[in-house]
Amino acid sequence: MNRTRWHGIALVLAAAGLAAALAGPVLAQTAAHSHDAAAPHALSLNQGRKWASDDALRKGMDRIRSLVAPRLGDAHAGKLSAARYRELAAQVETEVGGIVANCKLEPRADAMLHLVIADLGEGTAAMAGKNPQLRPALGLVKVAQAVNAYGSHFKHPGFKLVPNPH
Repeated sequence: MNRTRWHGIALVLAAAGLAAALAGPVLAQTAAHSHDAAAPHALSLNQGRKWASDDALRKGMDRIRSLVAPRLGDAHAGKLSAARYRELAAQVETEVGGIVANCKLEPRADAMLHLVIADLGEGTAAMAGKNPQLRPALGLVKVAQAVNAYGSHFKHPGFKLVPNPH
């Protein structure tokens, strides 16, 4: 990996707090997985159209959605324990690791996906208690919002947004 590409990846990861959220194997996969595309600062569409996705991404995002959507009501009601948040965070991190390890997107779509992954990482860090500035419930909301951002920016037939992830 060339020095310029690594520097760009390191900046994106550091800025997003992904390093803390996805420590260990997932972080190694993310760093090793990069492409030469310039790191974008904001999620956007591909000239007004959604970005292409691949099978691993679609399956992983479906699983992440199925993990978080049913838990939002309990989170809003204060019914999830710290242990349950940590468990959910670990499950989401596992799915993110699978997405990253199996990603076959073209570089510009991949760069957009890394913005979604960064938000997932921030949310899971809060859920796991690694970010004292963000309560675990707000971390779960951040993960749900990242799932919806993915659904709004990537082609995924039949994908349903998470309702009410405020």
